[in-house]
Amino acid sequence: MCGALASEVMDNLTHSLVGAVMGQAGLKRTTGLAMPALIIGANLPDVDAACFFWLEGTEHLAFRRGITHGPPALVLLPLVLAGLLWAFDRWQSKRGTRPEGRLPVRFGWLYAMAFVGCLSHPFFDWLNVYGIRLLEPFSSQWFYGDTLFIIDPWLWAMLIGSVWWSRRREKAETVKWARPAQVGIAAVLAYIGVNWAITQHVVRETQESLGLSEGVIANPRPIIFFDREVLIRDNGVWWLTLESSTSQLREFPNKLSVLPCRIPDLSRERIKNSELDAFLIWWRAPMPERAEDGSVILYDARFYDPRARDRFSVALPDVRCEPLP
Repeated sequence: MCGALASEVMDNLTHSLVGAVMGQAGLKRTTGLAMPALIIGANLPDVDAACFFWLEGTEHLAFRRGITHGPPALVLLPLVLAGLLWAFDRWQSKRGTRPEGRLPVRFGWLYAMAFVGCLSHPFFDWLNVYGIRLLEPFSSQWFYGDTLFIIDPWLWAMLIGSVWWSRRREKAETVKWARPAQVGIAAVLAYIGVNWAITQHVVRETQESLGLSEGVIANPRPIIFFDREVLIRDNGVWWLTLESSTSQLREFPNKLSVLPCRIPDLSRERIKNSELDAFLIWWRAPMPERAEDGSVILYDARFYDPRARDRFSVALPDVRCEPLP
């Protein structure tokens, strides 16, 4: 439910702030243009968002968080960025518009900063339930952190506060101007650690309550960072709890938000339906639901929202729903 409120990627404000806080922590003093290398690099893997110009419906699900987030891209994209920034510096020098206060641009350090920024991107994308294919193009396996909601205002507050504090001290020419950003990074990592521990605790408690060994997803919720929306697999499909508190899970079988269909055999359908094929590549928590006409609509329990069926579900009008008992 709550997952359907967000877009499918960790928001770019967070990525930009991560690059900025690393720069304010001292990395921007390594070379001229280090700060833009860090900030742009932290957003660079999301060049795959351009796929929305040529893909339709759910086809983006098989493309996003894939090839541009894998090892080859994380090496090559920073190289392209460093080359462009280095050329920009030379261009300004020839025109006589290069800022006097800019540090000398060293290509090796510039590439290192672009690489560090770029490397932070898949880490923060991994933290939510959408997942990321970290090993593309060598493997299409998805990895999930299930730690933070896709848009986290508490994370914003820590990052913005530490960058602002550091910048203020820098303008005042305080010697230890990088310290607030360093403290901010430590606070962010601690916050991530606490949320990871909460997720693991909810998963273990749910498994113990219901006697399960697997098939539980603890979905982080917006604003209420310490709470989780619990998804549970049974009969091959995933069920979405009405209660996010695990104290209610002992009565879980009577607290279902939907009654799904059986998962149909879609091997023939996906050959002729590119949107279905893309959806099945991305599918993690299968939730087939009966439409009004008796056909099947495929949802993913992480992003279940019947009111928004265009980006995270596929309608199959020719497939009949076989209700679960």
